[in-house]
Amino acid sequence: MNGIAHSGFEGFERMDIDVAGQRVHARVGGRAGAPPLLLLHGFPQTHVLWHRVARRLAGEFRLVLPDLRGYGDSAKPAGGGDHADYSKRTMAGDVAGLMRALGHTRYGVAGHDRGGRVAHRLALDHPEAVSRLCLLDIAPTLDMYGATDMAFARAYYHWFHLIQPAPLPETMIGGCAREYLHAKLGGWGSGGLGHIEPHALAEYERCFCTPEAIHGACEDYRAAASIDLEHDRASREAGQRIACDLLVLWGERGVVQRMFQPLALWQAQCAGRVSGHALPCGHFLPEECPEETAAALRDFFR
Repeated sequence: MNGIAHSGFEGFERMDIDVAGQRVHARVGGRAGAPPLLLLHGFPQTHVLWHRVARRLAGEFRLVLPDLRGYGDSAKPAGGGDHADYSKRTMAGDVAGLMRALGHTRYGVAGHDRGGRVAHRLALDHPEAVSRLCLLDIAPTLDMYGATDMAFARAYYHWFHLIQPAPLPETMIGGCAREYLHAKLGGWGSGGLGHIEPHALAEYERCFCTPEAIHGACEDYRAAASIDLEHDRASREAGQRIACDLLVLWGERGVVQRMFQPLALWQAQCAGRVSGHALPCGHFLPEECPEETAAALRDFFR
């Protein structure tokens, strides 16, 4: 583990937990004995995405911030086959096992981007564990793929590039990994990389720019376009919905705002109370609007 010290995580402990034979790396901190809150990051980042929010919530929650499978310092299995090793069901099982290992049987969950898709599956597969759920800047995977048109394909071209058979996207990205990473981080924000603190950017570069991490990210998206859709269709056909209350947040300058109706789409997938609103930013809410994001999470989860 070579991660740099980070100003957003004073007092947090870094740990590796074995879950079903796979390493889950996490930072854990905040107030001991406070309500547990699991924060899940997305592509192409790590748990460091939450550093500005974590410092604002640490006094009120026991925060658990893992690196998802394939990202950061967590395990990066080879994947392949039916991509089940990177299904959101498997990734949700990773974080559910982490929380059990830490002694948390019921907890709040907030997930951004890919972490939101993991959080969605966690709420469906482990409803007894998830007390409340917040999803940041996503619409349901099944609905987003179902509504694909030229405009969406242009805006989210990576959804269709990363799912191509290995090793083509891995080879292409690996040839200019840092530039690709910067393009993703800068292209979906409010403009450029200005919303990312230098030490956070250095951590994203360290964790993304390796063959194993690039492959893990591709496998994450390959799973989303195959086995995850099978799981989502089966859940819908069975009438399975999110059981707890749900908060939906999204960026008013992002693709989700422009092309989807996130609140209505999630209301259709939730049996609990659904609320939400847009924040004045692009895709990376926890870094672009940390104060507003933290305030929304604080109000919802406490």
